[in-house]
Formats: sequence, C-alpha cells, structure tokens
Amino acid sequence: MTALAAPLAAPLADAFWATSLRRWNTVCWVLFGAMAVGLVTTAPPGGSKYKALALLSCVVLCYAVLDRFPGNPVVRPQVYLSVLVLALAGLAYLGSSYAALFMVTLPHYWMFGRTPRASMGFLGLATGATLTGSLVRQGWSAEFFGETLVSTLIVVAVGVLIGLWAHSVVAQSSERAQLIEELERTQARLSEAHQRQGAADERERIARDIHDTLAQGFASIIVLAEAARAGMSDDPARSAQQLRSIESTARENLAEARELVASARPPGPGRVVSGSVAQTLRRTLDRFAEDTELAVDADLADLDCDQQTRIALLRCTQESLANVRKHACASTVGVVLVRRPHGVELEITDDGTGFVVEESTGFGLDGMRKRLAGLGGRLTVTSSVGDGTRILAMIPTADEVEA
Repeated sequence: MTALAAPLAAPLADAFWATSLRRWNTVCWVLFGAMAVGLVTTAPPGGSKYKALALLSCVVLCYAVLDRFPGNPVVRPQVYLSVLVLALAGLAYLGSSYAALFMVTLPHYWMFGRTPRASMGFLGLATGATLTGSLVRQGWSAEFFGETLVSTLIVVAVGVLIGLWAHSVVAQSSERAQLIEELERTQARLSEAHQRQGAADERERIARDIHDTLAQGFASIIVLAEAARAGMSDDPARSAQQLRSIESTARENLAEARELVASARPPGPGRVVSGSVAQTLRRTLDRFAEDTELAVDADLADLDCDQQTRIALLRCTQESLANVRKHACASTVGVVLVRRPHGVELEITDDGTGFVVEESTGFGLDGMRKRLAGLGGRLTVTSSVGDGTRILAMIPTADEVEA
C-alpha cells in the first residue's frame, strides 16, 4: 500500500484520489479475502466454483501487481479495469459473488479512470457485462428484471452520482489551489516590485538630501575658498572671515554626512529644527549674505509648523539661494515667509539674469517639486531671461490637509 500511495499521486494528478485509494486499499483486501472464503465455504462443489475462484484470483492478482508495482509496464490501471469487467461478466454468468465484487470495486472506476469520461466508460462496460452475464444465465425472467436489473442499475446510479460529485469537488479544489498558487506568485511579484520601488525611492531620497545639503555645502566651500585665495593679499580680514565660513560650512557638512550614514530621516533634524522656522531661515540668509555680499530683504513670519514642513522650507531656501549664487548674477534677493488660508507660502525672488523655465534640466528644481509634493504642496517657478526669478513654495498645514 505504501508503494502505491506516492507513485499513484502523479499519474492521477490529484492527491484526493491517492488518499482515497490508500484508505480503500485496506478495505479491498479484507473484502477480497471475505469473498474468497465465501466462495470456498458456500459455493456448491463443481467446475463453476473453481472457475469463480479463478476469475476472482485474476482480479486480485492484477490489483496486487498494480498495488505493489504501480510503475510496471504491463498491468496499468486500464488493464486492471478491463480484467475487472471481464471477471464481472464471468462471475455473473456463473452466479457466484458477482454482486459483491461489483460493489467492492465500484470506487476503482473513479480512482483509476483518470477522467470522468473514462470512468463512466469503464463503469458502463462493467454494468453491461454484468447484466449480459446474468441475462445469459437467467434469461428474460422475472428474477432478472426484478432483482438483477433493478438492483444493478440502482447501485450504478448511486455510484455515478457519488463519483461525479467527487470529481466535481476535486476539480473545484484543484482550481482553488491553482488560484491560490497564482495569488501567491502575484503577491511575490508585487512584494519584489514594492521592494525595488522602495529601494529606488530611498536612493532618490538620499540623492536629493545629498544634493540639498552636502553638495550645496561643498559648492559654498569652493566659492569661499576661491574668494579667500583671491583676496588674501588685498583684504586679509575678509579672507580670514571667509576661511571661518569655510570651516563652519565644512563642520556642518560633516554633521550632515554622519546623519546621512546613520540613515536619519530627514537628515540633520537636530540642526534643522532648532528654534522656530523663521530663526532657522534667518540664520541661513545671514550666512548667504555674509558669503556673497548680496543684499537680502527678508520678511519672515514667526510660524509654528511641523518638522517635515520646516525641513522642506529650509531645503527650498537653500536650493534657491544656491541657484542664485551659481547662476543668477543677482544683486538683491527677497525672501517672504507667510501663512495663508490654504497653508504656508515661501517666496524667494531675485533680480538676476533669469532663465527659461521649460528648458531647465537641473536636479534642484525637480527635487524641490518632489519634496513639496510629498507633503501635498506645490512649487511654482516664474522666470524669463533678463527679468529675474520668482520661486513660490506652498505647503498645506495639517488642518488644511485633513479638511
């Protein structure tokens, strides 16, 4: 029985039939033994008794070979069912235990038939063979119609209904198993896609933070170093001040780098959010004015806002001032921070050379847009060649977002 269980599951392509066969296998051996004992003890002596035993032995032998050697090339499931059909015809003709054998082996048509059509075909052949053998033995008698025909058809009808129901259950179970397997594969693909997207988003965040902090700091250091070197002989005091600015900027960049390595989110929260947002922006503007000697006109309202908003406002200010330093050739910068009914607005203007907004391909403006979009805000850039630039950042407050 154990040899049959695992190999049979593959040919039948369904664990249900393998499990059913394992359970019915033990019952069959008991019933086969009972039928043999019954033939020996109750059947009248004569040739018919030995013929019946011979037919039963053929069925038992084929079933034993299929049980113990399921992969053998001779006794296949179809061969066993064919032998069973012929044995039922012979036993019905002899009138010896054919009904018992028919009922005992009824599940085998569904277990070995592979498909409902094949099972119905072999069951139909078995029914026809049994009735034919009984008809030849009994003739068109009342006994044949009243007992053999009616009882056989009832048993067959019940067997067909049970078999079709079992096949339907197995088909539904197989379909559900396929759907579950497909769902698991889909979930695995989605999980991989989410992981890849998360990694891409994290790389983009790190790149944006490096651009907004370290890159801007290094650019400031380069400009200050060039100015200090050029003025060392003419204005030593100014050069000394610029060197101090270089040192201060380098220390800030070092702190930013350490927090980026530590995966702080967002980077530098201790330095960024110390004091109010107006104070933070004021320090940034003072440093910018000191380093560039540009006039900075600031009107900063003292606002209360959450940490993410503070950081976004500071990063937008830093990026805008870096663009003014590198590209604008401006003389005056204006910064206005104000609360509006729809949220917080930060406006940064300059009187520089301006640019064509549609032709801008820099990382800075795109990074600002994405940073603000993550908070539900938006960035508006207005500029034209020769007319300066206006950057307007709007971030809704928590109350506006909930509304």
